[in-house]
Amino acid sequence: MTQHLAEPGTATTHPAPGERPDWWREAVIYQVYPRSFADSDGDGIGDLQGIRSRLPHLRELGVDAVWISPFYVSPQADGGYDVADYRAVDPAYGTLLDADEVIREAHALGLRVIIDVVPNHCSDQHDWFRRALSAGPGSPLRDRFHFRPGRGPDGQTPPNDWESVFGGPAWTRTENPDGTPGEWYLHLFAPEQPDFNWEHAAVRDEFRSVLRFWLDMGVDGFRIDVAHGLVKAAGLPDTGRTGQLRLLGTEPLPFFDQDGVHEIYRSWRTVLDEYPGERIGVAEAWTPTVERTARYVRPDELHQAFNFHYLSTGWDAGALRRAIDDCLDAMRPHGAPSTWVLSNHDVVRHTTRLAPDDPGQGLRRARAAVLLMLALPGSVYLYQGEELGLPEVTDLPDEVRQDPSFFKDHGQDGLRDGCRVPIPWSGTGAPYGFGPVAGGPSWLPQPPGWARLSVEAQSGDPDSTLELYRSALAVRREHPALGAGDRVEWLQAPDGVLAFRRSARGDGGGPWHGDLVCTVNTTGAPVPWTVPGRPLLSSQGSLPDGDAAELPADTTIWWAV
Repeated sequence: MTQHLAEPGTATTHPAPGERPDWWREAVIYQVYPRSFADSDGDGIGDLQGIRSRLPHLRELGVDAVWISPFYVSPQADGGYDVADYRAVDPAYGTLLDADEVIREAHALGLRVIIDVVPNHCSDQHDWFRRALSAGPGSPLRDRFHFRPGRGPDGQTPPNDWESVFGGPAWTRTENPDGTPGEWYLHLFAPEQPDFNWEHAAVRDEFRSVLRFWLDMGVDGFRIDVAHGLVKAAGLPDTGRTGQLRLLGTEPLPFFDQDGVHEIYRSWRTVLDEYPGERIGVAEAWTPTVERTARYVRPDELHQAFNFHYLSTGWDAGALRRAIDDCLDAMRPHGAPSTWVLSNHDVVRHTTRLAPDDPGQGLRRARAAVLLMLALPGSVYLYQGEELGLPEVTDLPDEVRQDPSFFKDHGQDGLRDGCRVPIPWSGTGAPYGFGPVAGGPSWLPQPPGWARLSVEAQSGDPDSTLELYRSALAVRREHPALGAGDRVEWLQAPDGVLAFRRSARGDGGGPWHGDLVCTVNTTGAPVPWTVPGRPLLSSQGSLPDGDAAELPADTTIWWAV
């Protein structure tokens, strides 16, 4: 399973991606889930100093930026997405000084830093919410959230029929200071995550202040959690439907993707533009159509939006082509880059998702999928561990699970823990270099056999997934046909095969010249193919030789033409 680069010639020096104008249009951004990335102190939980120690790995990998999931003070009811203090670091992860060191060291290595901001909801331990509960019904402190009287006799049923993403009703009843049953409050996720009322001026002012706090610390941008959820339909109307989670991202809902969110992001864009260095905002926005997603990246709003429509597309040539075209067509009128992603901390890892019953085929498809993704115009997001070909861990014992949706009926599948298992760095036994001591703890158990998937084991092995990623990112950085852009030229191809050309933007000033053709065989059998040019990189097997060749099953090949 050899993969390698054709000889490009003499390497040249280029500006670091972070120094390029519009760096975000073609950036490769690596997501770190702090709890599972690297543990510096041996307590079994990843932390900021662990991240700092592993930044050279990201630089060597060839990414342009690191996106760090929440490390704020949090009771951890939902993996840090229940924030109790937006201006402080949870002691489990370190201190503000540690955060400052991560930002400074990343910048010294030429890496940008993007952090999560969680504006839809906070923790029930947030000072605002605790004061609102203590104040009781009628207090203006409750106006910062969605408190409502219940329906029915004695207000015993929720104010409307909205359902939590994690299962059950999206409302929890409070207890009045005198011990009697009180009002209900809205939480679209866990009960420990009350939703803010974004119609309230204090909420809007507070988050503009939070943005400035971290921008002053030096961060280069924000990934906005549940960006589609901040504004609710006036009057909080019933949906008249059950199974509302199944409608997420497919049909309009009164609590998601309301037009009022765009006024908020226009305000945020003004804040971002106050700072030098092209600071960015990235929307996590589940919408019914890619056209609705594109509204978040209009010129006066955010810079990027996650492409969940592509992430949810199966390993099928026709479906992939439609998803690619739909996204490029939707973003082009707004002058915004498309984004591409295969995995993150909320979904089954694509190595498993693309072939749930066949790990070998899943890895082949995952390797082919990343070369396809890296050949597309726009920005790419990688999730920690995918460069190692990590599979989803599907056999975690119930007693170690921590995903709140696992403990709810009719919510998400509750399997998010499986993509959050700490990643292996080195060694022959757990925790595989995740922590500083052999045999030390990790907050979720790692599977036996992960030693062969570690960074140490794969480094220098030309057949490894890690070296495939390093090679592909090196070509993408230098080749003038890859990176930014807003279109591909589709070429004729047999059923089950994708073929497209990326046209060079100048000569790039480097070792690569001319256009690039990407071919993807999504079928389970080899397909005859006329060689279009000089092969550069293959996801599987040796590079083709001669004028006629076969495209191996579940394989992507890049060609210089």
